[in-house]
Amino acid sequence: MTEKQFNKWFSAVLMGLMVVAIAITTVFKLQEADARTLLILVAATGSVMGVASSVLSANGIIWTFVFGLLDIVCCLIVDADNGIWGDFSMHLFYLLPMQIIGIWQWRRRGASGTKQEVKARRLTVGQRWMVAGATLAGLAAVYGILYAIKLHTVDPADINRTQVAADAARTTFNIAGQILMSLAFYEQWYLWILVNIASILLWGSTMLQSAASSYTVVMFIKYCFYLINSLNGLRIWYNLSKEASGQVGTDAH
Repeated sequence: MTEKQFNKWFSAVLMGLMVVAIAITTVFKLQEADARTLLILVAATGSVMGVASSVLSANGIIWTFVFGLLDIVCCLIVDADNGIWGDFSMHLFYLLPMQIIGIWQWRRRGASGTKQEVKARRLTVGQRWMVAGATLAGLAAVYGILYAIKLHTVDPADINRTQVAADAARTTFNIAGQILMSLAFYEQWYLWILVNIASILLWGSTMLQSAASSYTVVMFIKYCFYLINSLNGLRIWYNLSKEASGQVGTDAH
């Protein structure tokens, strides 16, 4: 089996397992007496759109941004209902417009509406240090902002620090990861791995804290699949960047 055949089958299996897991979880949650049907269905739909976007991104296919737009709309609804305003703001004011920028940038790097893969590239050592420093500084700033917001909206004793920290990490790593993704740098996948770990912590904490938000289990499952896909994406983009290294440099567009 060639690498492309393996990637095709791995993506199909991952997508199939995700749909089955979401379908089973959704049906189970809809049976609960206090089930919030519309929000459960929105979360399930967004999860399927999101994993499709993530799988396409891992394979360097430009259609990732179309499915990403659908996922973002669903995430906005779910975040607003849970009061996760850091993530909500990040999706609305940053990730939404970045989908359009991503389409433009990937087309400039050879991706098309067919199966043509984007020409991936790598950060220089200096660029890696810059990204790491900016990301850590942003993480500290976002945590401070979100914690201050919580202090003014809930009793300090009721603040879930794990949730705040995970929300801040998701927001910061998403911003940095989306920039690297739009510019087709393979190092984006290190950040997506961190995003998905933080997301698992965030939704796991939310799920345990808020019994009324039964659909949060769908979001938890979604990011577990994302983490698996991110590890595969790191492998694929490492090879894509090796293939393109003799064709393109590390210049930023």
